[in-house]
Amino acid sequence: MKKPTNRIKSEEYFHKLPENLNCAQAVLKGFQNEFNISEQEIAEYRAWGGGRAEGGVCGAVFSAARILRQAGKESIAEEFSQKTGSLLCSDIKEKKFTCLELVRMADELIEKNLK
Repeated sequence: MKKPTNRIKSEEYFHKLPENLNCAQAVLKGFQNEFNISEQEIAEYRAWGGGRAEGGVCGAVFSAARILRQAGKESIAEEFSQKTGSLLCSDIKEKKFTCLELVRMADELIEKNLK
């Protein structure tokens, strides 16, 4: 695993053409090179965006957990929840966070945990 350097942030992939990636996919794409994440896996994560991740968890956190497990690092779930008030997509959206903000937050917390 390479340390993230000069990479494109996850938020730059969120709902941008041509891929139009959801929150779960954008977080994976942002760390694709460092973690050798395949395009196929990113495509498979389309199923986990928009509150459809296991248990209704935010897709950005769901993808962050996958990345951090591979790195042997701690989850960002607790810190993310402290900032948003929940891990559940539906609860977070009620608090008026945008999905772009959540992708950005997950990306920043992943980077912080990888240091």
